[in-house]
Amino acid sequence: MTRHASSQAQRAAMLGANPRFQLYLDARKRHRRSLTLEQLPDGTHNEEDAADFIRNACGVSSRADIDRNIHAEDVLRRIVADYSAWERRQARSS
Repeated sequence: MTRHASSQAQRAAMLGANPRFQLYLDARKRHRRSLTLEQLPDGTHNEEDAADFIRNACGVSSRADIDRNIHAEDVLRRIVADYSAWERRQARSS
């Protein structure tokens, strides 16, 4: 199976543009810093914040670098898995 050269970079870009992922970042930050919804309301993170988060977590200066760095790809997979788990929990609690 051949992997498209920019598949992980594109995946990272689409993830960062996803408003639900941005809400996930709000919830993640609230949880990690023990903040209330009033202290960090939903809608705080935007697409730029999400892109910064992904780049920082993956240890790259550009999302395109994810395609050339196996560690960054692994981190992106973990981010996607954590986000997906959060989405499943949101669906169950609705």
